[in-house]
Amino acid sequence: MRILFDHNLPRPLRHSLTDHIVDTTRERGWAELRNGNLLDNAEREGYELLITADQSMRYQQNLVRRQIAVIVLLSNRWPRVQLRIAEIRNALEGIDPGEVREVPA
Repeated sequence: MRILFDHNLPRPLRHSLTDHIVDTTRERGWAELRNGNLLDNAEREGYELLITADQSMRYQQNLVRRQIAVIVLLSNRWPRVQLRIAEIRNALEGIDPGEVREVPA
C-alpha cells in the first residue's frame, strides 16, 4: 500500500510499516498544504492512505467520495504511538477508500 505520512507524525513510525511504501509530506514538498489540497495531491499521486494526527480532518473534509483512506492517530508522541503499532497495523487491514479509522492514544 502507498502511504503518506502527514507532517505531524513521529518519523520512527515509518520503520514499523516496512511492508508498505511510505512517504512523508515533507519529502513530497507538501508539508504546508491544508487538508483538502493535501488529499487532492495525495490522490493524484496514487496514495491509498494518509496517516495523520489531525483529529479535525474527518470533520473538515467530506471523505465519502475520496479514493484515499485516512487513519487518524489520537496522539503524535512517539512513546504513545510506539505502544499502538499493532493497532495501527490492524487499522490498515481492509481499509476502504473514503474510510476514516482512529487509533486511540
